[in-house]
Amino acid sequence: MDIVLIILGLFCLLVGLGGCILPALPGPPLSYVGLLLLHFTGDVEFSAAKLLVWLGLVVVAQVADYFIPMLGSKYSGGSKWGSWGAFWGGIVGIFFLPWGLVLGPFLGAVAGELLGDKDLNRALKSGIGSLLGFLFGTVLKVSLCIYFFVEFFIAVWQ
Repeated sequence: MDIVLIILGLFCLLVGLGGCILPALPGPPLSYVGLLLLHFTGDVEFSAAKLLVWLGLVVVAQVADYFIPMLGSKYSGGSKWGSWGAFWGGIVGIFFLPWGLVLGPFLGAVAGELLGDKDLNRALKSGIGSLLGFLFGTVLKVSLCIYFFVEFFIAVWQ
């Protein structure tokens, strides 16, 4: 049974890593499930504190994934119109996979700035900031999943 759990855990880690890029799959939560499956084997036992910290990191990464594009818009000179546009564009983009997740925050920030009576140049700058924020969020999720991979293999090979 332990071998089945290890294989399933490895599968969850691989799918989770792919989920950081593919928008339909929740990357970090799937990777965390992979670590939980490993924890339930007789070979590896992670501490409760470690599991809770990892869970906290997953929650932060998932929540940040929605707000980082919003912050990217704000820090690139966008107004609150652009920030909220980026947020809602990201939400709407979920329904237009896969490109909707990339273009949603960008188009939402641009539309928000235009609704807030900003010129097109400033709206595009806000949209680019939102896009850079989205890319940063993706790098954050990939990094977390790679960290989970490392923890998995360290635990298995000990």
